[in-house]
Amino acid sequence: MSSSRNHLIGLLLGAEGDWPAAFESLVERLGTVTGPDGTRHRVTTERVTIEPFNLRDKPRHDLVIDRLAHWYYHPREWLKKVALMDDVYLLNSPFTFQSMEKHSAYCALLRLGMNVPETVLVPYKNPIDNVRWAFTSAKYNKSFDLDEIAEDLGYPMFMKPFDGGAWRGVSMIRDRDDLHAAYNDSGEMLMHLQKAVDGFEVFARALTIGPETMVMKFRPDEPMHERYAVEHGFLSEAVGSEAITIAQTVNSFFRWEFNSCEMLVKDGVVYPIDYANACPDVAVTSLHYYFPWAMKALLKWSVFCVATDRRARTQVDTDPWFAVADDPGLDYQGKLAAYQRLADEHFETERYREFCDAALGHVDELVLEWVDSDAFRSLLTSTIQQTYPPHEWRRFEGHFGGLTRLWVADERSRLGSGASRADEAVVGGPAPAVTA
Repeated sequence: MSSSRNHLIGLLLGAEGDWPAAFESLVERLGTVTGPDGTRHRVTTERVTIEPFNLRDKPRHDLVIDRLAHWYYHPREWLKKVALMDDVYLLNSPFTFQSMEKHSAYCALLRLGMNVPETVLVPYKNPIDNVRWAFTSAKYNKSFDLDEIAEDLGYPMFMKPFDGGAWRGVSMIRDRDDLHAAYNDSGEMLMHLQKAVDGFEVFARALTIGPETMVMKFRPDEPMHERYAVEHGFLSEAVGSEAITIAQTVNSFFRWEFNSCEMLVKDGVVYPIDYANACPDVAVTSLHYYFPWAMKALLKWSVFCVATDRRARTQVDTDPWFAVADDPGLDYQGKLAAYQRLADEHFETERYREFCDAALGHVDELVLEWVDSDAFRSLLTSTIQQTYPPHEWRRFEGHFGGLTRLWVADERSRLGSGASRADEAVVGGPAPAVTA
């Protein structure tokens, strides 16, 4: 007789409303799933509240999707407690949050041989609020010439906080005046200067959830609702595979499983520029066409983790990665292949695929039916009305409604001709299926 198990997924949220409602709806529609061993799994969700907790309290959650603790310390400490004491699965390790910033990620990828643009960390413009600063500064701070550093890097460049997020404090530096204006404005932020990839052809943003990655064409100068271009196959197969490997390398190295990675492509070279995001954008008004994919990936990975009792690895283990990085017998392509194998091992990609085939084969149709339902349209309308002023509601109903209907048409075509994992691995999303 097969056994039955119940699993509770906690959602630790900030100001978001759209994707949590979508995820909750899909979990409810999922019902009971049967694993490869015959065990029946029932998954439910709960929004986590913030309250005092005893360190010996036993949590009810099997897995927590955290979107808050990168800036709110109380829930971060709760996450550390339930991970250390209770084996609650966390998609992003709270113990590597200090590395969830540009600086550590730059250093790691440089060691791994990636094409990170030339980058310099400069001291604070203004002293930090610490009574010991004046003595330490007078005794040990070495004077430096900001103009000389900039000249060595070469204009144009970017100045950006070492721990930045959401484009906070990022400035394009084209000349000496820009340089000093941005540095003067930086205040107590610790800043990088990074050489720009001038004349790049493509700005790509890869959203990775577990072993699933979607590489999307990103247009940062556009309004948020138009930044993700719906364009299939905008990278060559080789460059697209490299982008996926870089994103999955970052995540498996730092023990992050819900993260976005930004890369520039010029002359066939992929330049990673920003790949540490504790709270990647998954709003329906941002992702639109790609929103169903994100929800599907989050659903499948979360269910896989709880149903298979996947053990979280929360600490960075550099040894296997640096063994590849330091191997003189491997060229860049050889290292990429080795990094992908390490990422697949970390994410148990083969086991994950087998579980999805056996237990979640109906999820494609389930998500398609939901996106084509009145329930989804109601969610979209509610989100639009909470996000935009009334005089723009009709415009955005047409804009986002049209993009999600396009996804429905493309997905129906894809599934109608026989879906495969390769269909959704295409850079840019599930391109319309080609029929004979």
